[in-house]
Amino acid sequence: MKYLIGIALLSISSLVFAQAKVNPTDPQPTCHMCPGTFIPVDELNAYTKKAIQEGHIDQQVRDIDIGKARVGIGMVYRGKLDAPNPDSVAEHDQISEVYHIISGSGTLVLGPDITNRQRRPATQRTVVEFNGPGNNGSEILNGISRKLQPGDVVVIPAGTGHWFTEIPDHINYLMIRFDPDKVTPLKSEAQSLNYLSKPASR
Repeated sequence: MKYLIGIALLSISSLVFAQAKVNPTDPQPTCHMCPGTFIPVDELNAYTKKAIQEGHIDQQVRDIDIGKARVGIGMVYRGKLDAPNPDSVAEHDQISEVYHIISGSGTLVLGPDITNRQRRPATQRTVVEFNGPGNNGSEILNGISRKLQPGDVVVIPAGTGHWFTEIPDHINYLMIRFDPDKVTPLKSEAQSLNYLSKPASR
């Protein structure tokens, strides 16, 4: 009797185990066995410090493969801006961006109708490493203007123009870039720490 009970329990446990396994007909993970990525706040703060000390604006912290796409994490620091710089509207063809404002404030205009589009040079560092091919322009027609402050989040789809028209003192924000076509190179923790360890080339 004990033998039969043991066989029954073994059969039940085997069935449960079989059901727990991923069914090959179910949707499968798009990033098979991929690790997660952790970025400590001290590392992010080091990028802001570097931006202020060395006069950088946009810096890429990581570029991570998540299977069907890549995700870039950047830190951006912009100083005081009384009026928009010439041809400072930006637009990226393939990469969408999310801003999370950390400190400071600024007025950002968004919209797809960009005047005087000019192709960004393919060799420009921001094109190669950060946000892929795109254009600059002179103005956004019928754009939506918003005053950004700490805690705000902005989503900028690929193809949408974005344009800072005023920054009273500074604005510092975390940048998340979605790169479905994988046009920018990967950047690891080791590469990030190496970048932070010495003055950055321009």
